[in-house]
Amino acid sequence: MANTYTQINIHAVFAVKGRENLLTKNFRSDLFKYIAGILNNTKQYSLAVNGYLDHVHIFFEQHPTIALADILETVKSNSSKWVNENRLVKGKFAWQKGYGGFSYS
Repeated sequence: MANTYTQINIHAVFAVKGRENLLTKNFRSDLFKYIAGILNNTKQYSLAVNGYLDHVHIFFEQHPTIALADILETVKSNSSKWVNENRLVKGKFAWQKGYGGFSYS
């Protein structure tokens, strides 16, 4: 096929390990911007990143050559590393295993 067109919109949700209320106001918006940057730098198109104290919602256009599991692994590992390197929480920060991923049209 000469031309290929896709529009795969994904809403994904993932939580802080133990559902702890660690995503405080003082860095939450910076974290969301950082996550949007991760998405954009991995061929995804970030549409919205938001959340609350214990979880994050991301809405993005998924590039068809990259699996959702790989995208979320990259987002979660890089963002938790950023939180830990910047010492934004006491102790070690981690995301809970797993996620919810839903297509949207």
